[in-house]
Amino acid sequence: MEEYLPLIIQLVSGAVGGNVAGKLMKGSSLGTLWNSVAGILGGGLGGKVLGMLGLGGAAAAEASTGMDLTSILGSVAGGGVGGGILMAIIGFVKKAMAK
Repeated sequence: MEEYLPLIIQLVSGAVGGNVAGKLMKGSSLGTLWNSVAGILGGGLGGKVLGMLGLGGAAAAEASTGMDLTSILGSVAGGGVGGGILMAIIGFVKKAMAK
């Protein structure tokens, strides 16, 4: 279970990041459900990208024997930022297609 904890944190943080981005960008918001879905996907992708760069919580958790504060914060940051970015991209594409 411990090996899945960084991923779970990234996905939850991604959902939060997607909803925060949706609140900040009213015109590009997809609604709470779809902001969450886009955020979850972005959170997983963001965490993986940061992990490949050696900056994510998943890489730090794998290197250590357990979850520490640094790996948890890395997972939260990677998931939240990734979720917000993907939601923003999808929102802008949706808005552009509607015109």
